[in-house]
Amino acid sequence: MARPAKRSLTLRGHRTSVSLEDEFWRAFREIARTEDRPINALAAEIDAARGPETGLASAIRLHVLAWYRAKS
Repeated sequence: MARPAKRSLTLRGHRTSVSLEDEFWRAFREIARTEDRPINALAAEIDAARGPETGLASAIRLHVLAWYRAKS
């Protein structure tokens, strides 16, 4: 697996950077595309639902994992 790549997202009007491995970025974009939602909207929803002890990158990884598990 490749090293994490940092990309910018906009969450409720504020820019933030998130580091994820390319495989997770591809899967995250696929989920947003499948759900016909902007990736920033999906990221904002994940951000709002995560606990204070969970970083945004971890919350996105867990969301991707749960989404693919639900599909199988």
